[in-house]
Formats: sequence, structure tokens, C-alpha cells
Amino acid sequence: MKYVFDERQKGHDPKHFFANGVALPNPEQPERVRLLQKGAQASGCEPVQAKDYGLGPIAAIHSAEYLAFLETIHLRWQRIDGSSDEVIPNIHPMTRSANYPKSAVGQAGYHQADTACPISSGTWEAAYWSAQTALTGVDLINGGEKAAYALCRPPGHHAFADLAGGFCFLNNSAIAAEQLLRAGRRPAILDIDVHHGNGTQGIFYERKDVLTLSIHADPDRFYPFFWGGAQERGEGEGAGYNLNLPLPRGTGDDDYLITLEKALARINSFGADVLVVALGLDPYEKDPLQGFSITTSGFSRIAGAIKTLNLPTLLVQEGGYLCEELSDNLASFLQGFES
Repeated sequence: MKYVFDERQKGHDPKHFFANGVALPNPEQPERVRLLQKGAQASGCEPVQAKDYGLGPIAAIHSAEYLAFLETIHLRWQRIDGSSDEVIPNIHPMTRSANYPKSAVGQAGYHQADTACPISSGTWEAAYWSAQTALTGVDLINGGEKAAYALCRPPGHHAFADLAGGFCFLNNSAIAAEQLLRAGRRPAILDIDVHHGNGTQGIFYERKDVLTLSIHADPDRFYPFFWGGAQERGEGEGAGYNLNLPLPRGTGDDDYLITLEKALARINSFGADVLVVALGLDPYEKDPLQGFSITTSGFSRIAGAIKTLNLPTLLVQEGGYLCEELSDNLASFLQGFES
């Protein structure tokens, strides 16, 4: 298997995020790259440099207004007397149909869903190249590769069309699926991150041309809280084209695999001819965010089950945070997919 990466993704180096009202060290660190590369190399993956496909494929998912915000907001923020080094919102609109402010502070509140997506001087470039990494992976799949791994960082599945959140700025999995669709494919997105892929769901919620599925910790007591219930099936033309499979916190390998079979059956029913896996490694039992109890060997079993679909598959990196076993977990998944 080939894996795609670009060194510019390391330029996003967030220092803080707020949880329970406390400023904490941000777990979405550049160090994740080193550990993920180590895991990819241990599994025998061949490195590929990301190519630049321009803004067009990104703008097919994200609004021009939002992209302009991401590209310029850090410089504008620095013009505010006494501003912080990172753009972190302190106010949000009651409804997003309200006035679109000219103020940098107001726009930050409009385009950043929470305080877990701080924007620094290197964020835009890193997010841009994270998206280009996913697009290069699409190119590999369209070129005949059976599977490819896109080492995307920062991650993307919490990003809506015009809204950042949860460490995410550009929705790499959605961008990849849209590019596959425009190449004449019929894509499904299977999100196996421990958190619900709310941004991905939101982007495709009223569409029937991309099937979206997410297996995640029950949002009643887990981020992102307001999305991810089993009753959320899609709306309009998209009704029935979104499947959420929330599970209790602490779910382990065996119960997870039973639920995964339901997702795989739905992908078969959709008639997908290509798969995007939003690959979160944070279901791991010792991940700092503590949602599920998947073991290192469990990731290999999950990958093996997904492989039974026998579909060309793009693996897009989402979560999975700093712990000693992060490399081993990725290697386990990749080896399970190729065995």
C-alpha cells in the first residue's frame, strides 16, 4: 500500500483547547505525524508526496466565504490590540442565519463551532496540504490502486461546509468522496473515529449520491453532543442515506465488530463501488480521549472486516492522539487490511 503525506502539515501547531472551562494542552500535535509515519513504515507502506490540485476540489465542499476566512483570519486577529496568538472564539451566534459580521471576533464565532479548533499562523497551509493529501490518495485509487492511506493532519471529519470544530478545518474525507463522485464513482464514507463525524454528516445530509455512516461513542455524554443519534437518517433526498451507530463508552472489540457488520451490510445495499474510511485510531483503549476500549489487535480485526467489502478503499486519517501505541495501532490496521 502507498501512503501520502506532505511535510507542510506539521506547520499547524496548536497550543491550547478548552475543556470543562479549563485551558489544556492541545492533543492534536505535530508529533502525531512522526508516530503515524512510523506506523505506516512498519506496515511496509511506500511513501508518496502529495500533489497540489488547487482550491477547486476543496471549494466543491467548502464555501468561498469560509475558505477566505481560514486563509486570512490569523493575520486579521493579530491586528486586535491585546489579542492571543491563536484565534479562539468567545462568542457564537444564536442562529447561523443571523448577521454575518465584519469583525474578526464575530467571524471567528461564526466559523468556529467550539474552542477546540484554534487557528495559528500555520493552520491554513497545513489544512490545505492535509486536503491535498486526501486528493492525492483519490488519484491513486482512480489510477488503479486497490487501497491507499492518506496521512491527513489536521484531521477533518468535524468540519462542516463553513464551520471548523473539534481540531478540524477542512473535511478531507468529504473532499475525497466528492472528487471520487465527480470521477464517476459511487462512494460511501465509513467513519470509525470514536467521535461522530458530524461535519461529514452535515455536508451530505440532504444528498443521496454519497452514503455516510459513523460508528462512534454515544453523543449523549460524549463529543460532539448535538449530532450522532441513531434517529438522524438524512433529510429530503438524503433521507435514508445516513446511518449512525452510536455505542456505549467502553465498547470493546467484539461488540464493535458486531456493529461494524451492520455498517458493511448497508454499504453493500447502497451499491458503493469505492469506499472512503475516515480512520480514527482514538477508539483505542488507552487513547487520551477515552471513548472505547479497542485493542491493538482489534484494529487488525476491524480492518479485516472492512476488507471483505472488496472495494477500492481510501483510508483518510482522522483522530488518534498521543500515546505510546499510536504507531502500533496504525500498523495493526494497515497490516490487517492488506493480509
